[in-house]
Amino acid sequence: MAKNFNAWPKDWPKNLNYPEIPVHAFLDQTANRAPNRLAIIFGGMELTYAELKELSDRFAAALDHMGVQKGDRVAIHLPNMPQFAIAYYGAIRIGAVFTPLSPLQSPREARHQLSDSGAETLISLDLLFPGIQPIISETAIKRIITTSIADCYNAIIAPVKPLEKMEVPDTIDMALLLKQHEHLEKEVPIDVKKDLVHLAYTGGTTGASKGVMLTHANVVANVLQYGSWASGSQVEWVDGVLKAVYPPGVDPKRDRLTAGDQETALVVVPWFHAMGTVGYLNVQVYGGTTMVVFPRFEPKEYLDAVVKYRATMLGGAPQLFIPLINLPDFDSYDLSSIKIAASGAAPLAIPVLEKMLDAFTGGVVQEGWGLTECSMGATANPPDRKAIRSGSVGLPVYDTECKVIHAATGEDLPSGSEGELCIRGPQVMQGYWKSPEASTEILKDGWLLTGDIGHEDEDGFIYITDRKKDMIIYKGYNVYPREIEEVIFEHSAVRQCAVVGKPDLDTGEYPVAFVELKQGAQATREEIMEHTNAQIGHYKKIRDVVFMETIPVSGAGKVLKRDLREHLIQE
Repeated sequence: MAKNFNAWPKDWPKNLNYPEIPVHAFLDQTANRAPNRLAIIFGGMELTYAELKELSDRFAAALDHMGVQKGDRVAIHLPNMPQFAIAYYGAIRIGAVFTPLSPLQSPREARHQLSDSGAETLISLDLLFPGIQPIISETAIKRIITTSIADCYNAIIAPVKPLEKMEVPDTIDMALLLKQHEHLEKEVPIDVKKDLVHLAYTGGTTGASKGVMLTHANVVANVLQYGSWASGSQVEWVDGVLKAVYPPGVDPKRDRLTAGDQETALVVVPWFHAMGTVGYLNVQVYGGTTMVVFPRFEPKEYLDAVVKYRATMLGGAPQLFIPLINLPDFDSYDLSSIKIAASGAAPLAIPVLEKMLDAFTGGVVQEGWGLTECSMGATANPPDRKAIRSGSVGLPVYDTECKVIHAATGEDLPSGSEGELCIRGPQVMQGYWKSPEASTEILKDGWLLTGDIGHEDEDGFIYITDRKKDMIIYKGYNVYPREIEEVIFEHSAVRQCAVVGKPDLDTGEYPVAFVELKQGAQATREEIMEHTNAQIGHYKKIRDVVFMETIPVSGAGKVLKRDLREHLIQE
């Protein structure tokens, strides 16, 4: 079935050119084109694009000197901060594979990811590392590099920003490495279609934590797809220079929503998340955007930054916007500078969308959809207030196709039919790390089976209506019930359990455990929660426990989670 271009933006190319370049070429290009443009603002600290490139070059040289080789996995265990971007571009420049380690993970989860990926190098924060230090000996980690937020500030500003650097014994100081090493003296050859650049862990559609294998070509494609979507530009690679090309007579500053080397984005989406690494780091670097970076989200600080920096772009999960619009003085902020407010990772409630559109008077609230298995994204609403469709996650972006199949039989369904959504495009992953069977289950004849249920309308807009699997989305983070259930089952009093998501305006959904106790056994709500939450990441913690005499199951013995969700909704 041919792609539906009925609602395609006027004068936008229907296909993009994808030069065979490695991901770090985005930084190289912008540093050469606009060396003095600010790349990162972090709590008042500023880095230009030329400085970001030099520091990443120095870090690449340091890793090379320590013996990190092409193909080695390098785990980055940091919040959003300048050192994250420096470490990321430095590692991939020497052909290493970036594997993000969420600071929200429990030691148990971190051990699994480090062990499964075989990472030998870890970059961590002085405040975070003690939490996972006990499990390091159970992994293949050989070298640990630590850094500190305090490294971003000098002695003069210390009275205003009283942060102290912690000593982390038996680790290598990142600031010292950057001082000791200069430019990388060699260029590592990279086969962009074969060499991996990202190994990000996700539960996929089955709930088991697996590494998503993405090549440089996968990530470059997704960066260009989204980097060109708001501007409607074509991509050309001429004599080693990456260019955005427009139709004759088009001035991007006048005729397009965004333009290169002109925008300022607030970045709070975690760079360890697929949406963060691709959309809020690489897409921004490609466009020469100034990134105002936050290590955590505080609503008032965030809104103050829009006004202070006259930010033109922001975005994240819906749970970013809900606290903003609920601030008592939200209406007093001048947010007219915002051109694009992007939303993804979970459905955006229409009342929230309307409130945002009222606030961003000249901007677009742009919903999109994707998953780690397609680098980041597959769809986006058009960059035009009049063209967006409330409730839709938009159109498949450049060179991306979506189809709907029968969830049980796999049969292709006609437009308008509801079924499982599938994606095909240059951003789709190579498969799961060391999991050929799981890869075969989700990749069929070039199509990625997403596990999301939805439909396509007559103009090609995609709508998500349900999830095939039981994943919970808490504040934009994927929570897989199976992981939590396995921990609950370890409690000696539990006979049966099931975890489902309870709808919640502030968080999207939060995990609730239904528990059936063994005959004669006793346990309290607090005991089950304490046992479970001590072993899982903060965002996965169960917020309530419901005891049942018998958890409902189907004739085949499968827990009827739909019934449990209905119970919570009725409650």
